[in-house]
Amino acid sequence: MTILDQFLFEPIEAWEQLPAHITLGDVAGIAVDSKDHVYLFNRGEHPVVVLDRSGQFITSWGHGVFSNAHGASIGPDDSLYLTDNGDHTVRKFSPDGKLQLEIGVPNQPAPFMSNTSFCRCTHTALSPTGDIYVSDGYWNACVHKFSPTGKWIKTWGKPGTFPGEFNLPHNICCDAVGEVYVADRENHRIQVFDGDGTYLRQINNLHRPCGLAITPGAAPTLLVGELGPYMAVNHATPNLGPRVLVLANDGTLINRLGKDKPGTTPGAFVAPHSVALDSQGDLYVGEVIANDWAAVFPDTPRPDHLRRMQKFRRVTA
Repeated sequence: MTILDQFLFEPIEAWEQLPAHITLGDVAGIAVDSKDHVYLFNRGEHPVVVLDRSGQFITSWGHGVFSNAHGASIGPDDSLYLTDNGDHTVRKFSPDGKLQLEIGVPNQPAPFMSNTSFCRCTHTALSPTGDIYVSDGYWNACVHKFSPTGKWIKTWGKPGTFPGEFNLPHNICCDAVGEVYVADRENHRIQVFDGDGTYLRQINNLHRPCGLAITPGAAPTLLVGELGPYMAVNHATPNLGPRVLVLANDGTLINRLGKDKPGTTPGAFVAPHSVALDSQGDLYVGEVIANDWAAVFPDTPRPDHLRRMQKFRRVTA
């Protein structure tokens, strides 16, 4: 079996089976725990919707807590780390929604581009030893490192385009050996650092990397959700996304999901904001379609009913 055979997917239509009273908002963050429970961190009235692997509804929680759902990640004990870029916080919850840790003061942002936490933080990742990394974000250009109990350790980065500088650090992951991967979205790259923030390398040939997930092991595979072009000068340009890429650790392309242009048919994307894999290798992609519709389709009225996420079944060649 080649590595490509491990990352072939087909879309499953209407996978999520939701009760009548629950409508998903944009699924900004997706995380999958050790039981293959899928957590949809979304911008609807039910911020955390939990489904099983077959798409059956388990529960929802987080009502009235969040300002703007943005990032979700899972710890080794199945704790859920939720990053809210609307109220500038990172919160750690038990799987059933009990708050265990809060970093940042709700609705008290740090000054713009101050490198202090947080100013529209975007995502959270854990090191193999439990340290917490936070990408920060829309109104900052840095990464913060905290202890497992939330004590600040260090911050690195500043605005710019050189190695170690950021132009919207939008997502962050940590691999099994402790290297830190940052989706430097508007610099069209992923930067890789050691656990202390020393620049190691970067992965190029990307277009606005937005979602980011990483497989276990010392030589991981990356899954990257790319946004498409939003400027008037290039929004109709083909072959710039939106799509999901599967990359080797050195940036070699393994597979590419999506169509030549944005779309709402199965297997196409509008704004893939979050990606995650379950234990069987199935892929979940959350989209911020309502948020980005006007940028992607400036001449088309937004439909009343929008798909907010897709599941892709892993298949063999």
